[in-house]
Amino acid sequence: MSIAKLVFAPLSYTGWGSLEHLLPEVEKHSPEKILVVTDPMLEKIGLTERITAPLEKQGYSVTTYTDVVPEPPLETGERLVAFAREGRFELIIGLGGGSALDLAKLAAVLAVHDGSAADYLNLTGTKTIEKKGLPKILIPTTSGTGSEVTNISVLSLETTKDVVTHDFLLADAAIVDPELTVSVPSKVTAATGIDALTHAVEAYVSVNASPATDALALHAITLIGRSIRKAVEDGKDKQARIDMSSGSFMAGLAFFNAGVAGVHALAYPLGGQFHISHGESNAVLLPYVMGYIRKSCVKRMEDILTALGKHSTGLSEEEASYKCVEEFQQLVKDVGIPSTLAGFDVPESALEDLTRDGVKQKRILARSPMPLMVDDIRRIYQSAFDGVIVEAKQMV
Repeated sequence: MSIAKLVFAPLSYTGWGSLEHLLPEVEKHSPEKILVVTDPMLEKIGLTERITAPLEKQGYSVTTYTDVVPEPPLETGERLVAFAREGRFELIIGLGGGSALDLAKLAAVLAVHDGSAADYLNLTGTKTIEKKGLPKILIPTTSGTGSEVTNISVLSLETTKDVVTHDFLLADAAIVDPELTVSVPSKVTAATGIDALTHAVEAYVSVNASPATDALALHAITLIGRSIRKAVEDGKDKQARIDMSSGSFMAGLAFFNAGVAGVHALAYPLGGQFHISHGESNAVLLPYVMGYIRKSCVKRMEDILTALGKHSTGLSEEEASYKCVEEFQQLVKDVGIPSTLAGFDVPESALEDLTRDGVKQKRILARSPMPLMVDDIRRIYQSAFDGVIVEAKQMV
């Protein structure tokens, strides 16, 4: 067995009502000034007040920052970093979906560094993160990104995305309370839920998979597979929300250690060029990427099918792997996400530009069980446009 390196966030609280641990965690750091980075919609519906009111009651100085947008551009990150530096905060709390959490992590670390956020980007940056930064507590309000347990901050560029990544971006504490996800709209529940499923699926077939990440990924697939349709249909279904929250959390732990691959690599340019949400970008590509690389992970696809609660009795591994791809297609359809690039108004003329940017995501592509070259990526985008599953012509 190959050696696996496993890294986990220092501390996590999970389960219904786990928000009660926020105040004790804040008290550990004795901050005078706290910055809460959150989505403006959460402030509008009063969810942010559930965080800030108890802190202010205890005498803490709390500033709420809401310049947060989905798929945040680099410029949004730059503004927040500058704000965090000028404010001389001593603790940062991220509250919201992946965008708010990613920005909170970025600000907490870069607040004590020189230079711009662009200087630390994975693909083009020239500076190295050297200091841990401010303490940070991350509280997700969606079940999807896993950002609360990863060391990555994703930023949108002009036509694609890049990341700032370092273990110093890991949360000092993550609080994963499914009660906070009840108000999430069905469309967001669907997109973030398929995002979490994609994390688990890609972690399970990753070349960096290990027994530990396999266990996390498969159970995440089971939880998400049995609950996502219910959560989309009825957001107040408590058990569905608990399952989705736990599944997203475990998928985050799995993919942080094993990595994601082709689906995410191709989703980045799709989001960058057409501003399709990350979850929807993953959802529309999931069946086509997995169908294309199916031959490289047949047995693992059979395992995924079983984890999704679908019987493979009487089927060969090959047949079960085909059925797994079909189940991905059906699941995306059932939660109401378009099943083709054309369904998102992506023109066929854009496929070459998507391919050009997709092939640049070498850090992510390296984890695919089947190497994906330029021609492979072009064929996958074409199949996702046409709505027809195609396979690699031969195993590489």
